[in-house]
Amino acid sequence: MTGLIRQKTLANGLRVAVDPMPGLETATIGVWVNVGARHEPDHLHGISHLLEHMAFKGTASRSARAIAETIESVGGYLNAFTSREQTAYYARVLKSDVPMATELLSDILRNSTFDAAELAREHEVIVQEIGEALDTPDDLVFDHLQEASYPEQILGRTILGTPDSVRAIKSDVLRTYLDRHYHAGEMVLTASGAVEPEQIFDLAELWFGNWASGRSNGHEAARFLPGDKREIRKLEQAHLALCFDGVAYDHEDAYISQVYATVLGGGMSSRMFQEAREKRGLCYSIFAYAGSMIDGGTVGVYAGTGPKDGSELLSVVAEQMDALAHSADEAETARARAQLKAGLLMGMESPSQRAEQLARQILIYGRPVSTGEMIAKVDAVDASAIRRFGTQLLQRSTPAFAALGPIGKLDAYDRIAARFG
Repeated sequence: MTGLIRQKTLANGLRVAVDPMPGLETATIGVWVNVGARHEPDHLHGISHLLEHMAFKGTASRSARAIAETIESVGGYLNAFTSREQTAYYARVLKSDVPMATELLSDILRNSTFDAAELAREHEVIVQEIGEALDTPDDLVFDHLQEASYPEQILGRTILGTPDSVRAIKSDVLRTYLDRHYHAGEMVLTASGAVEPEQIFDLAELWFGNWASGRSNGHEAARFLPGDKREIRKLEQAHLALCFDGVAYDHEDAYISQVYATVLGGGMSSRMFQEAREKRGLCYSIFAYAGSMIDGGTVGVYAGTGPKDGSELLSVVAEQMDALAHSADEAETARARAQLKAGLLMGMESPSQRAEQLARQILIYGRPVSTGEMIAKVDAVDASAIRRFGTQLLQRSTPAFAALGPIGKLDAYDRIAARFG
């Protein structure tokens, strides 16, 4: 982020942060809430995502259509998303419409009626969304991997819920959940782009200043307990995913994990891409990733391959991870650092990405993290750090594994895990 960020905490605990971008004509303003799918008890599986949907379905003064017309009549954009740890509501508008957008966000969060007829319709919309996810194998395999990584835990469940769990949630339950979790102390309001800090502070006070205070959103601790989950389907490709126990956001190796994943499988020059696709032709898509949470994380690999090539492909992944732990060099590490820094700096040109990143930083670290600080941490990662991290990653756990498609010829889990020993 830049040095222009201004912050204020309202009396009720709501944190407000403003990141002006001179020269722009548009702005993004949003509210990020420190609650997501991992905060849900078993009988409310999917409620965080359902609540996010229902915020757009009518308030005491606006119908669902009126909400849409209010934002679109000025050419604006209103959206939301739910993750395992956070829920976000945000709008992008012209700078003159920032006051309207702030009031609209307040209205949908504070005054939603959760009308029973609207809720019944939205139950079915989300059931259709669940069906779409089930029909998208390269997404569904990651839900399977999540379950294989965190079995019998809230973290191992999908964000969307199940048709039965979603349909069972009624209006009064939604209201109770909102009142319990949407406290000012668990929320951050951020604005970026064509914004004036004092205006945003005044708007936040006007529309959010009397929101209930409090901080209460505890969660079950993450426990990485790797196993496997497989689903045989009649598909053209076998979708394979595996991951290892990674690190939390605030871990000293958090930036190293990102560089490591980029060296392993972050681009066309990465080790896995070159070996698995360019040299052996085993796949079209293959990549590595590093993901963190507040109390843990994973480092993983995804690939789509032919029905007969899964075992060879998994051997390639194991070989490349082992080789990287012993032979990561400065040239490939420098390329990975450059990729990450370029992506970071490109994102800084988007008001929406800046507003989201600022909110996430405040929720996770309690403060904004400057662009210079992030770049310095990426630049500090050298090849020796990649080798150390790669060695420890393989020593820390066996992999969780998930597979979907024509996978009848894949080895048993124990044999797959042994390749990474």
